[in-house]
Amino acid sequence: MNNQDLSVAEALERVLATVSVLGSETVSLLDALGRVLAQEVVARDSLPPFDNSSMDGFALISADIAHATPNAPVTLKVVGDVAAGKWPDFRVARGQAARIMTGAPIPAGADAVVPVEGTDENWREEARPLPKAVQVFRSVDEGGYIRPKGDDIQAGATILRAGHCIRPQEISVLASLGVPKLSVVRRARIGILATGDELVSVEDALSPGKIRNSNGYAQSAQVAALGAIPVPLGVARDTEADVRTKLQAGLDAGVDMFISSAGVSVGAYDVVKAVLSEGGDVNFWRVRMRPGKPLAFGKYAGVPYVGLPGNPVSSMVSFERFAKPAIRKMMGETDLTPRRVRAVVQDSFKSDGRESYIRVILEQHGDETHATTTGNQGSHVITSLVKANGLLIVPEGVGEVQRGERLTAILL
Repeated sequence: MNNQDLSVAEALERVLATVSVLGSETVSLLDALGRVLAQEVVARDSLPPFDNSSMDGFALISADIAHATPNAPVTLKVVGDVAAGKWPDFRVARGQAARIMTGAPIPAGADAVVPVEGTDENWREEARPLPKAVQVFRSVDEGGYIRPKGDDIQAGATILRAGHCIRPQEISVLASLGVPKLSVVRRARIGILATGDELVSVEDALSPGKIRNSNGYAQSAQVAALGAIPVPLGVARDTEADVRTKLQAGLDAGVDMFISSAGVSVGAYDVVKAVLSEGGDVNFWRVRMRPGKPLAFGKYAGVPYVGLPGNPVSSMVSFERFAKPAIRKMMGETDLTPRRVRAVVQDSFKSDGRESYIRVILEQHGDETHATTTGNQGSHVITSLVKANGLLIVPEGVGEVQRGERLTAILL
């Protein structure tokens, strides 16, 4: 165990070096949303699967209307009607045209589509009978308003590679290619443990000296927001035996990581670190950050363990900086850097020299992002996070921040 206080960067590097990407599972297409591909996807079909019209109009031979103008329209015989979903069983010859809907297949012989606006056809008539002839008032180049087969994707092409995160747009293209199931990195199962004799259930009335177990809910929500699976392990009282019992329940449930809150400081009742030291190993337990100096990280029975501080703001901020990127890595993500902006500070305040995370409201003013603190920054003031949409990072070694300075902020 390293007894020295680590910088945030050093601590994060150790955390990420310890966790590995989980195995894969096959899920239905919609269940893959937000998940990371475990293997590449190769297109079985081309997209579009056939030449089709990009407009409502008339499919024709471009040479027939090469000189068409409003003052000298070209009249073509209409030989067919092509609706979306129907395959044309006729051919367009010189001097002919076929009415066609957007997305409908291009009939044989035609090499262009003229939009309906370039003709005398009244497309908005309710009955819309097929005209015997159509007058065309404009020219169209060969291939005009035709979406060629394979214009987007060619059959046999690799569409998505392993490690790609599935968003709604990927769901769309995969559905278009007829991919009903995907191999994705499985969701991490995270054991959530709160510790402390002072904790009571959310449903319980408060009695003297007691507080409700908000951290258990907060960390479960943070885990669920990442697409991982929280496995609540309840509250462990301030005894090593109870902590071991709760951790064994997590091992029995097959968790991939433990996250606990409290019990990692230096008090007489801070027992988590002792259990970790006996049943696994402690990689480090102090980080030069505010809020959140006490932070135990190691393994218990071979399972990665992140022991967060007990104060609610400290635990949530520490989760954001260490547990969140670790869980994202486990589930196959590769870009683990949080979203950041440069912001102009709107308040002057002091810092204690540790890398500090100030809860702020980020607002856009023209080309600038302004950062205004949410008030009392005590690690017990959970409303400072409720009001915030960002964490302003005060670098290590900085003791004072002046209004107008530019600092980096993490978006929440």
